[in-house]
Amino acid sequence: MKILGIGNAIVDVICEVDEIFLNKNNLKKSTMKLVDENEFKKLLSKLNIKETISGGSIANSVVGLSQLGNDVGFIGKINDDDLGKKYEQGLRKENVKYFYSKKKESYPTGTCLVLITPDSERTMCTYLGIAGKINEGDIDVSAVKNSEITFLEGYLWDAGEPKKAFEKAIINSDKVAMSLSDQFCVDRHKTDFLELVKNKLDITFANEQEIFSLIGAKSFKDVIDFGKNLAKIMVITRGEKGSVVIDKNNLFECDSQKNLKIKDLTGAGDLFAAGFLHGYLNGLDLQKCLIKGTEMSSKIIQKIGARLS
Repeated sequence: MKILGIGNAIVDVICEVDEIFLNKNNLKKSTMKLVDENEFKKLLSKLNIKETISGGSIANSVVGLSQLGNDVGFIGKINDDDLGKKYEQGLRKENVKYFYSKKKESYPTGTCLVLITPDSERTMCTYLGIAGKINEGDIDVSAVKNSEITFLEGYLWDAGEPKKAFEKAIINSDKVAMSLSDQFCVDRHKTDFLELVKNKLDITFANEQEIFSLIGAKSFKDVIDFGKNLAKIMVITRGEKGSVVIDKNNLFECDSQKNLKIKDLTGAGDLFAAGFLHGYLNGLDLQKCLIKGTEMSSKIIQKIGARLS
């Protein structure tokens, strides 16, 4: 396989809301908040569901890579419930090999409320359910060893069993890429993430807010200096300011596409990573990898949801 993704297996429940809804429920726009099952149900009871789609950050990237013609796989934990069955069907429909055997669990399949405001920003409330209970026993070592790159998500990292699962995947991988996922994750796991970025990862994906938080940067020059000293590949998305990749002393930049009819920013980073990794795995230079990432993220933000089809 080209890529094996390991991440939260989450079903996205997409709803359109106004700013008042976010304020009333103490939700910070454009971030992800972890909620328990009761809070999730309480929020959902006030909403009209627009769409339900199999999601999860790395799963979205893996599906994008599959749609670009790459041989891919995914590991993520689901329950043998209705949402779990739908989730697995969604992956198989996209020709993603699924290296997990679902069974009856004490927690339900994970769910994420994706709240889209009129400015197309998305705010997420995630009930991880069984997805957050991944452990080293769930990592299929042969699948890890049979992929060129293992792609991990920051959302999945947590002390205890998930950390052991990460470590097992990393130690058996040829190359490791990871998305820092969200500033919430970076703030929560700063010391661990910095250790991963410096010593364990070959490719790091982050947006500007995440990398600033991780290294305590005052300016983007601090980020560039950090990336050059890192001597690994660091890919940073900057919204309207485009994207950059730093590889040792080399810096490549790509402008964002203009005049897009933006509907929903959900999945922009996921599909950017898919495009970039597609280029990287198929021998494109890093500038062209950025262009491919930009092309994919530009497509996804012009539709609702984080899957192109």
